[in-house]
Formats: sequence, C-alpha cells, structure tokens
Amino acid sequence: MTDVYAEAASKPQPAFWYGLPHGYLQLDLDPPFEQVVALINQVLSLPDELRDRAEEVVRFYTGVVGLLNAQQVQGCAIGLHPDEAGGVVSSVLTVSTVPASGVNAKLVLASMAGTAADNPDEGMRPLELPCGTGFIAEKKRRTVAPGRPPEGADAPLEGVVWQGTVAVTGSGMPDIVVVQLVTAAVELADDYRNVLLGVAHTLSFKDPSPREAPGGDGGTGRGSAATNAIRNDFG
Repeated sequence: MTDVYAEAASKPQPAFWYGLPHGYLQLDLDPPFEQVVALINQVLSLPDELRDRAEEVVRFYTGVVGLLNAQQVQGCAIGLHPDEAGGVVSSVLTVSTVPASGVNAKLVLASMAGTAADNPDEGMRPLELPCGTGFIAEKKRRTVAPGRPPEGADAPLEGVVWQGTVAVTGSGMPDIVVVQLVTAAVELADDYRNVLLGVAHTLSFKDPSPREAPGGDGGTGRGSAATNAIRNDFG
C-alpha cells in the first residue's frame, strides 16, 4: 500500500478510511465548479482536430462521475500496472456504502451470505477483517467493453471481467461498506484478489493516522507513521 489514505463518509456519518494500493489514482467525484470550468475552457481552446475527441472524454468522465454518485460510491481509484508483455493492465477500485434501511447491518450481511451460499458461481465466503466480520465474493462476468463499437457493428462489443467484492460493517455502523475491484485482466485474478484483500484489511472506522498533541489552538495534526507500515499487496 502507499502511505496515502482516502477518507470517505456516508451521509450522515460515520466516516471510514482505507489504504490506496500502489499504482492507483483517486478519481475526484466532487470536483470544484472552478475546476470543471477550467477543464471546459481547456477543451474549447484545443485545435479542431483534437476538440471532438477531448469533448467525448469529458462527457464520459462527467457521465461516470454522475453514475458513481447516484450509486452512493464514496471513493473511486483507477489502477494502472505494467504487465509481462510490456503493456499496461487496468482496474477500477470503488468503495461505497449501502444503507441497511433501519435493519441491523450485521443481520443483512448474514442474510446475503446465506443467500449467496446457494449459488457457487458467486464464490462467496466469510471474511474476518480488523474492522469487523463480512464476506468476500468473486466472479467472472460478461459486460459491455468500453470505447466505440466498430463501424457496422449491430451491438456494442462485450468482454469478460473479474469482479471481486468485499462487504463489511462495524460495531454501531448503520451502513454496509462495499469494496469492489473490477479488471479485464481475468488471468491476474489471484493478484487482484490480493489487492482487494489488502485494501479491505486497511478499512477502518477510526482515523488510523497518529494525531499530534493538541497545540495552542486545540487543533491536531496528521502523520504517516502508521501508514508507512502497510504492505503493498499487489505483489
């Protein structure tokens, strides 16, 4: 793991923290208005031969951000890692909250695990984490491939992805926290499972950063000693 921690919070609280693996870049799901305006102005200033493509990328980005926010995703990071062939493999890490709707979140998790146990394709099993008890599930599924379909194609191209999911809740936590990792590099499922488990083991409902002694203004500082001890689980 890197020594960067991402903080996310459901509305209302509580907050939670998790470690970001090496090679993952956090996606801003709530960009400042000024930043959006600056991006649009940059696109408009591009030469005509580049503007259309840039506008397409911006529309894709805004669409993804809107979709993630609608699904209560609290954090999203894009992973890029070199492969043995000299190329790059990509993955998407998301952390979201699922309200238990007034029901005990631990009972909801137990019910979900019991239901999935009847479906071996889900690959679900219990998981003990420092922050609480949950489960991990993984599967391979077909999905629409990103990008434009080839000219003359009747339907968008499809591809197979590996999807790993960890769901957990803590003591007094009203929501279920879901950590999910998706990649098209299905042959690297074992490695990405380790990444997912590495992130899940850093999940905390208490700020893991050591706090300095309060100063004259009563404030506290954040350090990185605890985060430096976290191992990079990508391999």
